[in-house]
Amino acid sequence: MEENNIQEKNIEEIKKALVNEQIEDFRSLYLDLHPYDQAQFFMEIEPEDRLKIYTYLSPEEVSDLMEHIDFEDIEPFFTEMDPRFAAMVLSELATDDAVDILNEMEKDKVASFLTIMEKEASDEIKELLHYEEKTAGSIMTTEFVSVYKTQTVKQTMIQLKEEGPDAETIYYMYVVDDDKRLVGVVSLRDLIISDDEIVIEDIMSEKIVHVSVADDQEDVAQTIKDYDFLAVPVVDFQKHLLGIITVDDILDVMDEEASDDYSKLAGISDVDRPDGNPFTAAKKRLPWLIILSFLGMLTASLIGQFEDTLDEVAVLAIFIPLIAGMAGNTGTQALAVAVRGLATGDYGNEGKVSLILRETGTGLITGTVCGIVIAIVISLWQQNLFLGLLVGISIMAALVVATLAGSLVPLIMDRLKIDPAVASGPFITTINDIISILIYFGIATAFMGLLA
Repeated sequence: MEENNIQEKNIEEIKKALVNEQIEDFRSLYLDLHPYDQAQFFMEIEPEDRLKIYTYLSPEEVSDLMEHIDFEDIEPFFTEMDPRFAAMVLSELATDDAVDILNEMEKDKVASFLTIMEKEASDEIKELLHYEEKTAGSIMTTEFVSVYKTQTVKQTMIQLKEEGPDAETIYYMYVVDDDKRLVGVVSLRDLIISDDEIVIEDIMSEKIVHVSVADDQEDVAQTIKDYDFLAVPVVDFQKHLLGIITVDDILDVMDEEASDDYSKLAGISDVDRPDGNPFTAAKKRLPWLIILSFLGMLTASLIGQFEDTLDEVAVLAIFIPLIAGMAGNTGTQALAVAVRGLATGDYGNEGKVSLILRETGTGLITGTVCGIVIAIVISLWQQNLFLGLLVGISIMAALVVATLAGSLVPLIMDRLKIDPAVASGPFITTINDIISILIYFGIATAFMGLLA
């Protein structure tokens, strides 16, 4: 509690120094904060106060705090800066971070900033911008240390001291041959404990895992997770070393992919931000809702096909929400298990077969138990044994089919190279509504005589 009070007091002092244009006091207090806290303060103040910050801080100091702001939210800040200052801030950022920010901007703004930038920084950014989004090439950085296999440890340590300050990481150095092909990796620890005259080729490890520049970012994230890497090298089809991807970049990817999958499971095109425009939010949700409404009308038309059955036994209508709801919930549960397994790479071909068999067994068990319980309750409630059996059998069959649908649909989509998360909760629920109603009224029609 005391630390929070001190932090709040410091924030108030920083605001006071900023408002009163006490530049030295502001710089002293503000730069003493962690860059994350600097970013939070920066985003909360008014635009006119941010304009002062751009004059009080250097481009390098602004770039430090920009690294702690979500790339999707960052464009307005660059728009309000002086274009030349904004270009200098972009130049100070890690190349991959600058590319991520520019990918969120309109093409004319990107061209403007690249024109103003220094040629060296501009060329590095252009090199990454042409890679397709969400691939290893689009998220890699070119700021790394590579060494030749013929160098000595002494030469490498000198090089490391020169290039290290600008590198993304120095815990690993990637070793290349004369043609710039990746041939090994050497750790900082190996360099420190080795004699100066030893050649890198003699201490490097040739067992190196790499990713292709065209690999999907989710596959790269899985590789880093599987091997517990701090960084992974990126190569082209001829194994030339192009860049590296570090674990902090992968954390951003995992957050982005989780948000994307959550959006699709919720049946929207993107996660709505709390400060978003209601018209923008509605625009994202409407296409899905319209599609689902047509599927809902299909469900309604199916019920209409069994109008004679409902006329004969009107009580059947009472249990439509019960059966449809249970089938939808069961299908969504199976869907969540399947999508998560596919996203984490837990399922090979054998794993997918095991998933189907397990979900079939789960559907049979849950369907049988729920069917028996519901049958007993309805039989006692309605004083009609056959009605209880009808609803119980319908629930059992609907839950088995819904569980299978929830697991099979994402597996089929994955096989067709479609994002399994597209098999979203609303779609599975609607599909299972249709299936459960067909089962329910099909059985009811077949045994109409007993019910009447």
